[in-house]
Amino acid sequence: MDWLSTENLIAVLTAVLGLLATVGALWYERRVPRRKRVGYRVQMDTAIGDNVPDGGANARLGLFDETPEMSGATLVLLRVENDGSQEITDADYTGRALHGLTAVFTGRTVRGLAVTAPPGADHLMEHFTPGAGLRYEGSTLRIPRVPLNRGQHYKLLVLLTGGPVGGEITMSGGIQAGEVRPNRSTTPDDKPPVLSRPARLLTVLLTLSVITLASIIVLRDDDPPPIECATGELTVLGSTAFAPVARELAEKYENDCPGSAITVSAHGSTSGVRELDDEGRKFAGPGDGRARKKGAPPLLSFSDGPKSDGFPRLAETRVAVSVFALVLNDRVPLRNLTLPQVRRIYRGDVRNWKELGGPDLPVVLVSRGSSSGTRDTLQRRVLAGAFEIKASSNDCLSKDDPSVPVTRCELDSTDQVLDAVERIPGALGYSELRTAADLKGLHRLDLEGHAPSVEQLTRSGYPYREIEYAYTYGLPPADSLASSFLAYARGNGLDVIRTHGHLPCATPEGLRVCGEDIEG
Repeated sequence: MDWLSTENLIAVLTAVLGLLATVGALWYERRVPRRKRVGYRVQMDTAIGDNVPDGGANARLGLFDETPEMSGATLVLLRVENDGSQEITDADYTGRALHGLTAVFTGRTVRGLAVTAPPGADHLMEHFTPGAGLRYEGSTLRIPRVPLNRGQHYKLLVLLTGGPVGGEITMSGGIQAGEVRPNRSTTPDDKPPVLSRPARLLTVLLTLSVITLASIIVLRDDDPPPIECATGELTVLGSTAFAPVARELAEKYENDCPGSAITVSAHGSTSGVRELDDEGRKFAGPGDGRARKKGAPPLLSFSDGPKSDGFPRLAETRVAVSVFALVLNDRVPLRNLTLPQVRRIYRGDVRNWKELGGPDLPVVLVSRGSSSGTRDTLQRRVLAGAFEIKASSNDCLSKDDPSVPVTRCELDSTDQVLDAVERIPGALGYSELRTAADLKGLHRLDLEGHAPSVEQLTRSGYPYREIEYAYTYGLPPADSLASSFLAYARGNGLDVIRTHGHLPCATPEGLRVCGEDIEG
């Protein structure tokens, strides 16, 4: 099976391991019985006299300076806490003596003690009495059996003399099913760790699993191939406006599906449809109903708009909605035209742009040939079915036919049209929307106040748009390259279509626009 690759197995195993680590950490924290634990740490050990080794220089006033024994004094703040997972009662202390814990300050003598508890734990103070075992002698401090809920603590401020700052401090005592030990927290009021060491190890394991899985996804250099890859050769004909999309789709398909070879040969929508039909007839054989070959020719044709009724054997697939724009030379600063104005221009009724409020420049119409789908869309969608005035020039500069009121030429490609409009003052042409974007020397025109925009199609009445059809000779076999390529365009290729400024029909918004245009 294709999915049973080394990368996929590692990805699945790391995902399962991460899930088990998560469940294990939660289960361990909540269900596994653990030892009770009293932790302690020194939060402060500082000199308050001027004759203390390693205590550093200090200045003193009041009692600190007047009491003779204070010259060698130190202060230690000791925090004692329940940093286990279970509460500790006074019965959990196992020593035979009255007190529960013993703190030893090696090399120093205890001179005084103050006990504090955090807000809300004032009741702990009732345990710190001589009757409960609180006392000190020499370097030893006896601490009563103080019950502590989980996370609860108290602090001991101990006045010491006779030893250096940083001397050894130990605490001991017996805890039933537990222990007394120093903990690792060092900041003054830090809380004990939320998770135990085993739980932290499991959390690290989970993190490593997630990182490994993400690395496999990011670093693998091959994307999964599309479903139902096909091999062989395919030639894509038709629309020059849609040709950039077709070329990128072909390149990506060939990369994803080794063994496929797709050639894009775009010479216009009408010529592509006609060539597809001609080749299909030859491929099928004479019209006696008996085909010399099975299937259909390895051809596919994109068309800006629907084919005519003269090609009944061609099967259509709606691929995208293409938006087109009228483009005008920058010497004419007009930005918007009404549909009646556009129709007058292409009938030859407007000979100079000053008639529409522009500069004194003659109108020059730069058009596409009769096989162009962009031109056909202009005539159906903008000119209300009318044809453009006949061509009167071969070079778009000089008028060869004096009977035609304006200069009009026909060129073979969209790029040629845009080049001519850019360099000829007063020139007007048309193009697929994205191709005409950000070009110098020309600008796109709004129609009836609506800007040419794919994003606004569902809300605007912009008329110069058309469905992009893909035609095959009959329905291609499901395992054919033509069928697979079309499925790729409507699936994996949606981002390619969007990038080139078209709206895919296979999206919710695109499906609505495609359906409206079909019904219209």
